[in-house]
Amino acid sequence: MCFLDSILYLILVVAKMYFSKHNIISKIAGTDKFILVNILSGNADILPEAEFLNIQKGIFPDREEYISKGYLIEHEHEEALFREKYIEFLESRDSDEVQLFFVTNYTCNFKCSYCYQDEYAVQATNLSSEIIDSFFAYIAKYFPARRKYVTLFGGEPLLPGTSHKKQIEYFIRSAAKAGVDVAVVTNGYSLSGYLEIFNNGRIREIQVTLDGTEDIHNLRRPLKNGKPTFTKIVEGIDKALDARLPINLRVVLDRQNIMNLPELASFAIDRGWVRNPLFKTQLGRNYELHHCQSENQRLYSRLSMYEELFKLVEKYPHILEFHRPAFSVSKFLFDEGKLPFPLFDSCPGTKTEWAFDYTGKIYACTATVGKPGEELGTFFPEVQHSAKIIEEWEDRDILSVKECKDCSVQLACGGGCAAVAKNNTGAICSPDCRPIKELIGLGVGLYFKQVIEQEEK
Repeated sequence: MCFLDSILYLILVVAKMYFSKHNIISKIAGTDKFILVNILSGNADILPEAEFLNIQKGIFPDREEYISKGYLIEHEHEEALFREKYIEFLESRDSDEVQLFFVTNYTCNFKCSYCYQDEYAVQATNLSSEIIDSFFAYIAKYFPARRKYVTLFGGEPLLPGTSHKKQIEYFIRSAAKAGVDVAVVTNGYSLSGYLEIFNNGRIREIQVTLDGTEDIHNLRRPLKNGKPTFTKIVEGIDKALDARLPINLRVVLDRQNIMNLPELASFAIDRGWVRNPLFKTQLGRNYELHHCQSENQRLYSRLSMYEELFKLVEKYPHILEFHRPAFSVSKFLFDEGKLPFPLFDSCPGTKTEWAFDYTGKIYACTATVGKPGEELGTFFPEVQHSAKIIEEWEDRDILSVKECKDCSVQLACGGGCAAVAKNNTGAICSPDCRPIKELIGLGVGLYFKQVIEQEEK
């Protein structure tokens, strides 16, 4: 419990009310106002500075409104509401669609400057129809009633070469036969050569990474021989969209390329991608996962990257035509007019995400797949499960991470990524903390700017 919450608890305890521990108060970027958010009760209000100062003193001019919105609440009532929402969350998650990643290989034809798999040992095994058959037999047995789809992952799943291409074609046919959709995560270089195969399958989307306009992208994501890749990737995206295949364009950001984002946004707009309903985008942050990067001075913290994005969007608003960053719950609140459901767990590993590879091993997620020591079992040549480790992954949420217990942002953060937490602390049930308050302040300042300005008139 923070210092402010402690003071307010003492003030309100006599009345059996206290300032909810789930209240989040953030300074709205670029204004003198504040945003009060309570994910548990589902309410949010913009506060003038005077009202924020009153809250700090434990003064609530409209006490009944604060009670009705759950900002002031009895402890027992809050605990009951928390339990009710938690059970609802578990029931919803148990019926959610499961994403099953399948790694076709750990090799790649690119030499990206920030690859986190570059130290993985090359396996002598190759992808085979026997492995593919075993994978689909496994998911039919262990995920029989769950809605599910498979994502091809790597390394690079769309390598050139007749032999590899035949195995991918067999995989796509096997998925269609099993009635399972397939997504693909690819560098996009050989995408054009796979479109005929995909047109005969059940392709949900193709994720392609483009790290900027031509010069910037080629600097960061060249072929292993140093040759450029931008032009072929762009051609592949064009052809995929023409073939009515959905494209999810991903940009991995750090200090080397973030200032190129406005130019990349203009490129995508001018090329007609942004207007295409089959086209969407995502921004990723370059960060250290399994080992230190040689040029880690390029890296942003999560907050510093979003601070830079805020400045860029203010200066180049057309970026929002290309991509609208989440800023925690801010974008959802603006788009939907309400807060998202409480997030009791932000780690999908072993709940709504599993990862498998061409050697027959099973992992919790894409952040652990292929990393020695992270195996949870095998599906080939025989099925084996490390039940104790799987149970630890399955049990991880904000109730099992002690640091989350009294954190006011727990229901917006969800405890963060278990793989990152384990990499940092050695323990799955430890937090990967997110700067939720600051992100909300930035996002509300960005998306609600006009609303705030109109209120001030």
